[in-house]
Amino acid sequence: MTDPNADNGRRGAILGLLIAAVILAFGLWLAHDLTAASKLQDCLMSGRTNCNVIEPAR
Repeated sequence: MTDPNADNGRRGAILGLLIAAVILAFGLWLAHDLTAASKLQDCLMSGRTNCNVIEPAR
């Protein structure tokens, strides 16, 4: 016999894991974005004018 509350507990655990993964992904994206902005500000504050990232042509 299966317990209906056990299925509800699994669903809650999976939902919690999914929410934690979304928060982690958002935190990593935010940290990367803030690091890039900080590097750009450091470059500009040092008086340089060529702070844009130049990507090579493919």
